[in-house]
Order: sequence, then structure tokens, then C-alpha cells
Amino acid sequence: MTAPQIRKAFLDFFAGKGHIIVPSAPIVVKNDPTLMFTNAGMNQFKAIFLGEEQPKAPRVADTQRCLRVSGKHNDLEEVGIDTYHHTMFEMLGNWSFGDYFKKEAIAWSWELLTEVYKLPKDRLYVTYFEGDKKEGLEKDTETYDLWKQYVDEAHILPGNKKDNFWEMGETGPCGPCSEIHFDSRPDDERKAVSGATLVNADHDQVIEIWNDVFMQFNRLKGGALQPLPAKHVDTGMGFERLVRILQGKSSNYDTDIFQPLIQFIAEKSGKQYNSAAKPGEEGWNDAVAMRVMADHIRAISFAISDGQLPSSNKAGYVIRRILRRAVRYQYQYLGFKEPFLNKLVPLLAEQFKGVFDELWNQKDFVQKVVLEEENAFLRTLQKGLEFFTEIFDTASVKDLYEILNEPNFKPSVGGNIAFLLYDTYGFPIDLTELLAKEKGWVVDMVGFEAALAEQKNRSRAAASIDTGDWVTLKNDDTVEFTGYDETETIAHVVKYRKVTAKGKEQYQIVLDKTPFYAESGGQVGDTGELVFPDGEVIEVTDTKKENGLTVHFVDKLPEDIDDALTAIVDANKRNRTNSNHSATHLLHAALKQVLGSHVNQKGSLVNAEYLRFDFSHFAKVTDEELSQIESIVNEKIRENIPLKEERMVAYKEALSRGVNALFGEKYGEYVRIITFDDNFSKELCGGTHVKATGQISYFKIISESAVAAGVRRIEAITGIAAELYINEQSRLVNELKGLLKNPKDIAKSVESLLEENAKLKKEIEKSVLEKSSGLKNELAAKAENINGINFIAQKVELPNADAVKNLAYQLKDIVSDLFLVLAADIDGKPNLTVMLSENLVKDKGLNAGNIVRELAKEIQGGGGGQPFFATAGGKDLGGLDRALEKAKEFLA
Repeated sequence: MTAPQIRKAFLDFFAGKGHIIVPSAPIVVKNDPTLMFTNAGMNQFKAIFLGEEQPKAPRVADTQRCLRVSGKHNDLEEVGIDTYHHTMFEMLGNWSFGDYFKKEAIAWSWELLTEVYKLPKDRLYVTYFEGDKKEGLEKDTETYDLWKQYVDEAHILPGNKKDNFWEMGETGPCGPCSEIHFDSRPDDERKAVSGATLVNADHDQVIEIWNDVFMQFNRLKGGALQPLPAKHVDTGMGFERLVRILQGKSSNYDTDIFQPLIQFIAEKSGKQYNSAAKPGEEGWNDAVAMRVMADHIRAISFAISDGQLPSSNKAGYVIRRILRRAVRYQYQYLGFKEPFLNKLVPLLAEQFKGVFDELWNQKDFVQKVVLEEENAFLRTLQKGLEFFTEIFDTASVKDLYEILNEPNFKPSVGGNIAFLLYDTYGFPIDLTELLAKEKGWVVDMVGFEAALAEQKNRSRAAASIDTGDWVTLKNDDTVEFTGYDETETIAHVVKYRKVTAKGKEQYQIVLDKTPFYAESGGQVGDTGELVFPDGEVIEVTDTKKENGLTVHFVDKLPEDIDDALTAIVDANKRNRTNSNHSATHLLHAALKQVLGSHVNQKGSLVNAEYLRFDFSHFAKVTDEELSQIESIVNEKIRENIPLKEERMVAYKEALSRGVNALFGEKYGEYVRIITFDDNFSKELCGGTHVKATGQISYFKIISESAVAAGVRRIEAITGIAAELYINEQSRLVNELKGLLKNPKDIAKSVESLLEENAKLKKEIEKSVLEKSSGLKNELAAKAENINGINFIAQKVELPNADAVKNLAYQLKDIVSDLFLVLAADIDGKPNLTVMLSENLVKDKGLNAGNIVRELAKEIQGGGGGQPFFATAGGKDLGGLDRALEKAKEFLA
């Protein structure tokens, strides 16, 4: 069977068992502060398991794209090294929400594997939870007894809490589980060693393929287990592992999932892929590199297509790390010195066409983003190589001379330097070790590991959030949002909990009804007040979503928390936010009209102060285009188009009507459509808006810039903010007019001033050059010959560092065997310049960088540079004379 046939057989089987087939959720998680990425099939159903959301069907099945590179499920460093770990993988799953339980889940697992996929029964092993006295959990005898109907008892194995009690994290839904393992070893090996001894023993040929999780509990903050409102089934089968077994391969990477990508890489690199290569053997590094690239491009591409661009923080940083790991491998082992990884995107998009069409529909955009990231990182790698070379070349031979005479001594790259190369330039530690070895050096691995551990501890501390358990006051599963129709609502507190982050204590409150909009879709959460009958007022500082719940952030709890309250949104702030949100819809439509239909939203921020809109476009938006876009938006504002809001529209019907849906957003069965003119702007949106476009008043673009490859950003303001901005610009123009004596044409007057300024600068530069040329001969005549070296150490009066540098190079051209030190006062700050003839560097072991660093101590500064030319700055002008005197000591 091919991979697509295997996937289809799974979904068809469970559709035949009454399951609704649902689409994969985006790989990038929104509205859940505990996750950055979907790392398990159950993520999108978490709120259902917690009883916070009602399921749309009691039985569902899907294939979910998942990503595991951080947190508890961190598999990144294993990827490419072994045969079965991946960053992005598909999780085939079937789910029961309070419907069937262990009996059906176990029976259907066995039926699918042995009757549909025809797996040999004697190669299958199953596990059950053996219980845990510490937790007060009994042995799962029900699961054991159920498996006895299908499996030889020698193949039913007990498992401990680590392996057979599934937990998503430190808190959340959990329960006992039953794993299914497959032994793919040759018959002779199976006879020699029982597969039962290799289950959960990290053997690469005896692997888990399916896990049936029986969700019964919710793990609370203190570690206690609380029964869930209903029992659920959550099963997950690793698609890549299943395909490997059914296709008779010993590695996931040898299947038709990965081979098209690997063979393309092999062909373009001119190297063969040797799947059987072992560590240390020829072809091992090449094979690992190809596996890393074939795996990582999947995670990168699907994350980008789901709306997560590579960046320098949070989820974006994770994607950038994955991308850079792939580029390092292709650069280091496969000889790709130019961007190549991006060329895998079209192949991947074709492979998943009809399964995850998000990638196919955006393949050109995704490829462009990957290409630009590759270019940027290759430049960073080159800078890192130059930095490493500089570290080696500037090492003081004079200081090391006696040590180097010791036969067993090897100079080392300090742990802090190795970490800098790793953290800033993206060098894997093995690349630093390889470069050091070529120079006859070693790497201080102890120091590197210490620096790495320190960084991880800092990151953990910065991200540390201590979240308490919910204290439930009312068992109410439904939370009604009234904020589309009102900004004040009578409500009750349903539950609350305490949260501590960065040393600050806050409380999170859930109400049975709320007008507060929770941060979502780029719109910030509302702020306001909770007013109690006794007059107590609790300020709401933010509102966010978590697993379908609207969570209100407050700094303290009310005295009488059980009492009815009035939830009041800050109406002024909400109205300004409404204007900016509606303006983004008008902007999106105008961008498509002016730039083309390829424009799609890639991110947004809407608050009371301004709006930010990121969109796909591969060129800078010209001033003329920006003016046209602005005019269209303001024309629609003047038309005072009424808001057309449609709630509870079937998602498929909305798409059939040509409504804009955003990639990377998870939409439910029913959606809300926001329309401003049926022929202009129609979008799926859950945010708040103006009742008519006239309320926006005015729209003004204040900046346009690049965010990432193929992504531009417009920032704009509306209403009062736009009016104040225009007034300030007008004031500045009038002020400029006054300074220029009220010319008829301001632009022409400023242009004339700039031309005059440029002319005067050239005259000054000419004067400085003439002065330095005169100094050149004067200083050359002062050269003092010390042991065959022409030594010059003088103070010079020149206006800038470039002039000093120019003088140094002129002297180098006319004075042989030169050792030059120039001291200057540049705008009240001390400056030192050291220039050496190349033969002094080569033959005498002198190094300008080391010398200038030593001299800089006299001016309370620091510096560096190349072996023959280096500069330093400092704070103490009085130290210049001391530095000049000290320079001669290097020739003693």
C-alpha cells in the first residue's frame, strides 16, 4: 500500500464506525497559553475533555499534523540520527467524547491492524497500566481482560506510569493508556530475543505504533487527579511509523513519504543516500543530513503555511531554529553553499495536495520565505566563520610562546566563544570542534555546556508561570458572550484561579455571561470593570481565551465573589478598537484591489491606538500605491457603509459565497461573516466592529515596511489619532516654512539646502585629506628605528576616525617595517589606531588587535581589529599620552 492509500484506509474504517471525519487543526496553536504548537492529536479537543466545550459529534476521526521540538515532547536532537523521530508528523486518531470507551477502542484497533492492514498478529505486543500505589491508581485489569480476547497473554505486557499513563503536561486531561508495538526484526533475531523484552526499550525495530488513551482524569496543579465530567477515548497512531511497517522498511525515511525528497536531495548534491550507514562509517553524515532536510522542510513549510513566520522570539524562533539546523547540515555535509532547502517546498506541496491543501495554495509564498531565511542564515554563517578565523588569528603568539613549547599543550576555544558561535551564529558545537581541530586547537566543552545550561535556566525562569487550579463556584458549561450587542452585562463568577508570573500575582475569573472580548484574531482583549452591589469595583486589566473560555485578568478578588455583578467594558477604548478593526477589513480589500488578488493577510494587531496589518506581497509598496490604497479606504469611510453581520453561517456555505478565510485559522462548523458592501469586503471574523464605516472618521497610513520574505507590513491610525497626526504634520510643515523664510516651494528649498550641504562636506573632506597628506610626510620623518622596526607613536589632530585611518594607510605605503600608533581626540573622546606592516605580523608575531586592546586599558576602553590594523575607543582623554609611551614596550 502507498502512504495515501494507508491514510485513506484509516479514515474510511472509522467513518464506517460512525465517526465524523474532521480536518486537521493548524500546526500553530492560538488561544492556549500552555502550547505553541499542536503536539498531539488531542490538542484541538482539549476543551471538550475538560468539559468547557460541547462536542459537535460524539465520534470523530482525523489525521492531525503535529510538531514536537520543545517542552515535554522534545525530539529535535534525535531527528535524522535515528529512524523514527520527526519534527512534523501526522497523527491518525479516533475519538470518543463520552460515547464508547475501552471495549470498542481496543476491538477496533485490533480489527484495523490485523484485518484491514493485515499485520501479522505474532509481531504485535500490547501494554496496559500496571497501577501506581503512590497515586492511588489501581491496575487496569479491564484493559488486560479485553486484550486477552485477541492477543496471546505473553504479548500483553504491564507498563508503569511513565509509559502507560498518558499526560499532556504537568496539568490537564490524562488517563491510563494501552500501547500497541510492532516487532519488525528478522525471524532469527526474534527467536533469539523475545520482542517482549524490547518493548519501550528504545529499540529502533520494536516500536510503538498506536496508543489508545482512556481519558478519565484532570491533573490539578497540586498533582491531584480529578475525575473528568465524562470518560473519553483519545487514540493516536503515528502515520510515518505505520507506513514504514506496512511497506516493510526498517526506517521511516525509506518509505514513500520521505524518499521523493531524499532522492531529490541526493541527486542535486551528487551524493548517494546510504540508509544502512552507521555512525562513523562512510556516508553516515551525508545520510543524517538528508534525513534532517527531508524532515525539517515539512515542519517549516506547514508552520509557515499556517501563519507562523520564522522570527527571533517564541514560536517563530522555534521555526527559525529548525530551518537553521537543516541549512547547517546541508552546508556542512552536503556542500550546498547556496540556498537549496527552499527547492523542496514544491515537491512537498505536491505530495500533500488533497490532504493538507493549505501548503499547496501557498507554495510560492512559503518557498520565498524559506529562500530569504536561507540567504540570511548563510550570511550569518559566513560572519561566524570570519569571527572564528579572527579569534584564531588574533591569539597572542607572544603570550602562548612558552606554553606552546610544551609537547602536550593544545590551545583551546573558550566555552564562552563556542557558545557565542552556537547562539549568535548558529554553529553546531561539532562544527566548532571541526574548525578548531583543523587549527590544532580543542574546544572547552565544559565551559560550553555551562554556558548552554545557564541560557536554558534563564529561558525557563523568564517563561515560568505558576498557575493554580480552578476553584469552581457554579457548574456551568456554557459561557455566553454578549459583547457584539452590549458593553454592560449582569453576570456571576463561575470559577477563578490564581496565577503568578514574573513575581506578580494575578487572578483569572470566568463569568457565566460577559461583554468582554477576549484577545483573538489580532484584536486585543477588552479592559474595564466588574462592579458589585456593595460598591466594590474590580478592574479588568486584560481578557484572553483559553480552551474556549473567556478569562478575565484582575489584580484582586472581590470580597463577595458569589454576588451578582455588572461587567462593564471600557466603551471608549472598545469604540476606538472597533474603528481600527473595521479599518483593517477595508485596508485588506483595498490592498487586493490595488496590488492584486495574491494579497492575503499574514498577521494583524488591532488595539485602541493603531492597527498593524501584515500581508503577502513580494515588493515594497510604492508611495503612489499607498496613496491609492489610502484614498480607497477613506472613500469607503465617507460612503458610511452599514455593517452587515451574519452569525451562525455554515462554514462551507460561507466559502461558497466567496468570503475571505485566513490560512492558519481554525474555524468551527459555523462562522460569523462581516461585510462592508457585498462587492467590496466580506470576511470571516469574530471581532468587534463599527456599526457603519463613517464612525471610523478618517484613515491614515503611517508606515510601510518589510516583516519577512514576501511579507509587508502597514501601520495605520484612524479617527482622533489620525486627526492629531495630521495636525502635528501640518505644524511641522509650517515650522519648516518659517525656518526657510516661507518659500513658495518647500521641497525645492530643502533640495537646494541638501545640495549646498553636500558641496560643503566635499570641501571639508578635501581639506582634511590635504592636512593628513601633509602630516604623512611629517610623521614619516619622525620614525624611530628600533631593532630594524620603524616605530612611530604620535598624537594627531584630525576631525574623524576615517581621516586617522586614511593617514595610517598612507604611512604604511611609504614607511617599511612600520609599527605605527596614532592617538587622537575625536569629538571629545579618545581614539587609538595601530597599523603594522604585514612582515611584522608574519615574521615577528605582532598583532595589532592584541596591541590595541592592551593600550586601550590606558584610556578606559577597548577595541580590536585585524592582525595588521586595529582601533580602540575609550573614556579617558588623559590616558592617550600613557598609551603612546606604553606602545614602545612591545618592541622591548
